Amino acid sequence: MSEVGKRNSACAIDHIGLKTTGVVRYNFGAAALYEESIRRGEARLTAHGALVAETGQHTGRSPKDKFVVRDGATEPHVWWDNNKAISPAQFETLLADFQAHASDKDLYVQDLIGGADAELKLPTRVITEFAWHSLFIRNLLIRPDAAELEHFVPDMTIIDLPSFRADPARHGSRTETVIAVDLSRKIVLIGGTSYAGEMKKSVFTMLNYLLPVKGVMPMHCSANEGAAGDAAIFFGLSGTGKTTLSADPSRTLIGDDEHGWGPHGIFNFEGGCYAKTIKLSAEAEPEIFATTQRFGTVLENVVLDADGVPDFNDGRLTENTRCAYPLDFIPNASKTGRASHPKNIIMLTADAFGVMPPIARLTPAQAMYHFLSGYTAKVAGTEKGVTEPEATFSTCFGAPFMPRHPSEYGNLLRELIARHDADCWLVNTGWTGGAYGTGKRMPIKATRALLTAALDGSLKTAEFRTDAHFGFEVPVAVPGVDSAILDPRSTWADKAGYDRQAARLVGMFAVNFEKFESHVDAVVLGAAPRMQEAAE
Repeated sequence: MSEVGKRNSACAIDHIGLKTTGVVRYNFGAAALYEESIRRGEARLTAHGALVAETGQHTGRSPKDKFVVRDGATEPHVWWDNNKAISPAQFETLLADFQAHASDKDLYVQDLIGGADAELKLPTRVITEFAWHSLFIRNLLIRPDAAELEHFVPDMTIIDLPSFRADPARHGSRTETVIAVDLSRKIVLIGGTSYAGEMKKSVFTMLNYLLPVKGVMPMHCSANEGAAGDAAIFFGLSGTGKTTLSADPSRTLIGDDEHGWGPHGIFNFEGGCYAKTIKLSAEAEPEIFATTQRFGTVLENVVLDADGVPDFNDGRLTENTRCAYPLDFIPNASKTGRASHPKNIIMLTADAFGVMPPIARLTPAQAMYHFLSGYTAKVAGTEKGVTEPEATFSTCFGAPFMPRHPSEYGNLLRELIARHDADCWLVNTGWTGGAYGTGKRMPIKATRALLTAALDGSLKTAEFRTDAHFGFEVPVAVPGVDSAILDPRSTWADKAGYDRQAARLVGMFAVNFEKFESHVDAVVLGAAPRMQEAAE
């Protein structure tokens, strides 16, 4: 342990009222945390030197078990329709019970930072019961240098005790699992779940609450930057291609999941990546695959064969298998986590109804409308009971992590788009030539060609038509792309079938947006899709 570590380990938990008869291990590095994890039976080694752990009952986040303290400060600012509340007294009881539960445990402490912008960073102390959790969060957040650690003062604290069991009657929780967030005191308590992603998303939730009042836009998006300093951000829900399309070897990766847009440009909230590994292959995603064979990477719920080799096609534990690794494990990753103001904003959707064009240009008002809508679609077979395409709307492309009302984020995004003259594009990576089951998946080659044209600026000079249903502009022809797919209706053999699907989707957008109508102006309301008479 470093001298800083020796000096601070005894007091690293005092600030939150924790005391333990166990050992407190402060800012251990990867090698020491490997030893601890294996010694304690928490994890094991793969044949290639990564660490693999299983999370048991919870193989994903537990959004229904997340609660926010409703106090005088948060009452007027939190979107309570989307955030379950507990009282300050219930949180105090929970904190006291966490303190008692930890009183005889060995604990692991990491001092880390959320946010690569030095003026906006959130110093965060993470106290964990598991050694592998300490390595996970060390990989995912930004690691301070020695000088920063010497004078580190935490602004946010996370306590993660998987062995703790909440009492709904005593703590106001729903089950024995609890994620309790005190936004005023910047404390998060996580109990009853071993899923490590809860820690990462707790920091994101806190930044989503703190930054908008500073005029900074927190975003659930990936980001990259071209050689000329032309940054781009990619919003998108799971399965839309956010990670894949932003991972461009010709552009620098800023980050794959969470960013802020402030006065100096965009900046990564994190210092690592948390990538899905189900069906991961060296051929399709070589850079991410390579991280799974490195010392320091944490694999979550990945099945190993008898030789300790990961089988990424085996989803017996969960389809949500993951790997967590430092950003510098990716060869073309940014060393600073920062970039200029984005020139292009991409909103990704996987439209399984086969109605959306492969790319469309959005006005700032349309961008706000589609940002608030957060549309994509599930396809048949992905979940039990899903027998045909099913629309999914997750506002701001990340509703579970938004403490404030979506209109706050939407208005802020709209202002930033206008101020910095960013071009906005809606990209459909879903189906063409018919809905799922009849049509086919949008060719990835066409999607990449359209994105390249958008990012290099050449698409702006194309001829555009106005889409009859959605009102956005769609290019008529783009070099290297079959013009037929640019007009979705023309790709359908059954034109009447297309019209019916379009009407259904337009109706779904309208119903979903009803809850936002009183929070936006007439210009944004005018950006809503409208069903038109079918053209023969």
